[in-house]
Amino acid sequence: MAANYETAVHAVNTEPRAETSPMPMSLHKQLMGGSFHFRSNSVALLDLVEAAYGGLPRHHLPKTTSPFRIDLQCVPGLGVPYVDEPPSVRMQWGERLVCGVMDASNYVIVSPHQHYALVVASEDMLSFPYHLRYELIEFAVYILTTRGLGLTPLHGACVGRAGRGVLLLGGSGAGKSTLALHSFLQGLDFVAEDAVLVQSDNLLATGVANYLHVTEDALHFIEDKEAECWIREAPTIRRRSGVQKFEADLRYGPGKSADAPLQLVATVFLSRQVADDPGALLRPIPKYDIAAKLSADQPYAASLPGWSCFQQQLVKMGAYELRRGNHPIAAVEALRQLLR
Repeated sequence: MAANYETAVHAVNTEPRAETSPMPMSLHKQLMGGSFHFRSNSVALLDLVEAAYGGLPRHHLPKTTSPFRIDLQCVPGLGVPYVDEPPSVRMQWGERLVCGVMDASNYVIVSPHQHYALVVASEDMLSFPYHLRYELIEFAVYILTTRGLGLTPLHGACVGRAGRGVLLLGGSGAGKSTLALHSFLQGLDFVAEDAVLVQSDNLLATGVANYLHVTEDALHFIEDKEAECWIREAPTIRRRSGVQKFEADLRYGPGKSADAPLQLVATVFLSRQVADDPGALLRPIPKYDIAAKLSADQPYAASLPGWSCFQQQLVKMGAYELRRGNHPIAAVEALRQLLR
C-alpha cells in the first residue's frame, strides 16, 4: 500500500485528533442516536454529507455517548481517472481499527473506541458521488454508530406507526425494498430500507431514512401517478453487482419518516412463496425455529458480541413469515395488524 495510506493509519493509531491538514469547514448532524461532527477541507465533500444526512429526523436513544468526529480530506487525483467505476472497497482490520480501502488515495479509517474516523478522497473520486457517499462516508458513520453506541446492525428494513415498529428480514429478492416502498406510500412511518440498527436492551430501532433503492419491477403496482413520477425522476445508481436501481430521496417523497426510533414489536421474514389464502399472508413461526432463521439471515450480526442475548429477545418477541398476496398493499395491511 502506498506511503500516504500507511502514514494515515499511523496517525490515527497514535493521535486521531492531530491536525495533519487544515479542516476549515464543518457540519453537525444528529443521527441514529449519535452526535456527529464533520470537518473537511472540501465543500464538495461536505455537500455529500448534506446529501446523505440533511433534513433527517434527529433520532435520540436513551443511552448517549461522547460525540463522534469525522474528518473528510480531499487530496489531489492520481492522474488516471476511473473509467466505469472506482475500485471495490477492500476491508482491513488492525488493532482497534476498521479500514475500507479502494486505493492509495481513497480510503476510510475508523477508530470506534476513539469515536473518530478519517475519510480520504481524491479529486478523481468526486466524479463518482454515489460510491464516495455510500462506500466511504456512510461506511464511516455506520461503523462508528454500531461500534460506538453498541447497536446491533441488521441487513433489513423497518417500518411502523405510533412508536411501534416491525423488522423486515429476508434474502436478496425477497421483496424488502418493495414492501418498504409501499409501506411508505401507505402512510407507515419509515425507519430504513437496507440497514437497521437496534439498541439491544430495549429493542429500539433506528436507521437513516434518506434514500430508497428500487428496481423498475417494483413500480408495477404503484397506482398513484405522482408517486410513480417521484421515483422515475430519481437518479439511477448501479450496484457493484451490476443491478441498476432508482435512488429515490425519501425526504421529497409522499410519505413520512419516523420522527424517533421505533419500539420493535415483531420480526417478519419475507417469503417469495405465494399465500394459499390471499386473506392470510402472515404465519407465526414456531419459537424453536426463530433463532436458527435469525442467525442464517444475519451472518454478520450473528458474529458480533452480544448476539446471543439480542437473539433471545427477538425470539421472545415473536416472528412471522409473510407470504405474497395479490398486491403489495395486502402485505402492508398485514403489517398493520401487527402494529395495532
